[in-house]
Amino acid sequence: MLEGFILAVLIGLTATALADLWTLFQQRVLDIQGPNWALVGRWVGYMPQGQFFHASIAKAPALPSERVLGWATHYLTGIVFAAVLLALNGLDWVRQPVLLPALALGVATVLAPFLIMQPGMGLGIAASKTPNPPAARVRSLVAHIVFGVALYLAGLLWSAVLA
Repeated sequence: MLEGFILAVLIGLTATALADLWTLFQQRVLDIQGPNWALVGRWVGYMPQGQFFHASIAKAPALPSERVLGWATHYLTGIVFAAVLLALNGLDWVRQPVLLPALALGVATVLAPFLIMQPGMGLGIAASKTPNPPAARVRSLVAHIVFGVALYLAGLLWSAVLA
C-alpha cells in the first residue's frame, strides 16, 4: 500500500510536470495561453465556504494565495489520476509500463474539467459558455492526451530508476 502511494506521488508529480512543459511550449512557441491556475485556486478556495459554483470565477473576489492553491490543486490532481492508473492496472504496470492504459486514462480525465471544473467556474459544461467552445474543448482534450502520454513516460522513468 505504501509502495503504491509513493509510486502514485512520483508518477503523478512527474507526469504533471511533463504536461506542464507541453503547456510552456505552447505558450512560448505557439502563443497559446495555458490555464490560469490562480482561478482554479480561487474556485477551490471558495469551496470551504460552501460555494462550488460561480457565474464567473474571474469576477469573484480574489483570495489570498489563490495561485499557490491552484498549482497545488493541479499537482494533487495529477497524483490522484496516477493513483487511479495504478489502482486499475496494478503496480506491475510500473515495472513494465504500457502506453494504452495511460493514454486511455489521460483521455478519460478530460471529463473532470468538462463536467466538474468548467461548470463550477462558470464556463459551462465542456466550456459551452466560453467565447469559442470548440477550441476550448480541443485544447482540453489535447492537454489530457498529453497528460496520458506523460503518465506513460513517467512510468518508464520510474521503472528505470527503481529497477
